[in-house]
Amino acid sequence: MSLGSHIEELKRKHEALSAEVDAAQRAPSIDQLEIADLKKQKLRLKEEITRLSTPA
Repeated sequence: MSLGSHIEELKRKHEALSAEVDAAQRAPSIDQLEIADLKKQKLRLKEEITRLSTPA
């Protein structure tokens, strides 16, 4: 897997988590800790995308 395709896969995962967070925030029965966990996962992906995208 090339670096570019790896970054694209991370971006797709980030988008999916973003949609999951949005859906969870609209659901009244979702635990706030679960939403916070999803947001942390999303942030970790964003940081990884930034790290891989920035030239050394």
